[in-house]
Amino acid sequence: MSARCLKRLAMTMPVERVLYSFRRCPYAIRARLALTISETRCALREVHLARKPAALLETSPKGTVPVLALSDGTIIDESIDIMRWALFRNDAEGWLDRDDPELIARNDNQFKYDLDRYKYPDRHQSDALAHRQRGLEFLRLLEARLAAAGQLCGARRGMADLALMPFVRQFAAVDREWFATQPIPHLQAWLAGHLESQLFATVMARFKPWVPGDPVVELPLEAPAKTTD
Repeated sequence: MSARCLKRLAMTMPVERVLYSFRRCPYAIRARLALTISETRCALREVHLARKPAALLETSPKGTVPVLALSDGTIIDESIDIMRWALFRNDAEGWLDRDDPELIARNDNQFKYDLDRYKYPDRHQSDALAHRQRGLEFLRLLEARLAAAGQLCGARRGMADLALMPFVRQFAAVDREWFATQPIPHLQAWLAGHLESQLFATVMARFKPWVPGDPVVELPLEAPAKTTD
């Protein structure tokens, strides 16, 4: 880590906004993506989900991540709301112009339902292969869009891509060999492109779970030296 980054970690800035997050959570990933793109400054607090800090539960009794706490007392505890709030503040590249609320809702409801039951069949007492097949049907819908335009709402990455990519990533990771053999080449290339981007590498930096008194980790994070965007 660079000296500049270490300096930023050690700084004691006034905490105007606080984001409670968990590195691998797809909801938290997409929130961090939007906050980074919009250059929204906030203190990042990594959460250990098995040992949730009291400050998180006091902020949002739901105890889920992500949660964004604003200095005026406003609490935003839905990832899509965090994304739209951040991009409405600063969206110089027009990410919100490439949005699709209906597609995002389908992802967050039916696809996430099947994803959970494919990934955790013992927890849900589910038929993993049946839910994998249903999830694949959704991915084929995305494949058709990507074949036509390159991204989900046109030739450039947009809000819809940010919102869905972390969930497709999680689906692909359950069985990488199987995913690689499926006839969805545009989706596979789309996912790889996002995962190899500087933006994704930046928001996936690793931090220890936050405890009171820790130095502030400030978003947006410094980009890693090696970039492939």
